[in-house]
Amino acid sequence: QVQLVESGGGLVQPGGSLRLSCAATGIIFSINAMGWYHRAPGKERELVASITSDGRTNYANSVKGRFTISRDNAKNTVYLQMNSLKPEDTAVYHCNAEIQRYYSAVVRNYWGQGTQVTVSS
Repeated sequence: QVQLVESGGGLVQPGGSLRLSCAATGIIFSINAMGWYHRAPGKERELVASITSDGRTNYANSVKGRFTISRDNAKNTVYLQMNSLKPEDTAVYHCNAEIQRYYSAVVRNYWGQGTQVTVSS
């Protein structure tokens, strides 16, 4: 069974930094795009950043210049380095990945359980 396991959330003061990690586990043949989404209280889930298997990245305008997404294909892991954090970055952050399992021709979307990021003084 494929799972996405997230870590790295927590409480940080404005201007601080956090690094989120998300590891895909299970019998995996390949991973296409990976990304991070967040859902703030009372709002819809939004894309924060994504990265393709060959390293092309895409960012929400609100995080450009502050957040950096990267991935380690050998470890099936995606990271989100968050700098200069603001109170409005407070949200539950979910990892997402497009994964093809061994013995399957189907590429499915998988989600992590979410990790809370709170930016507050």
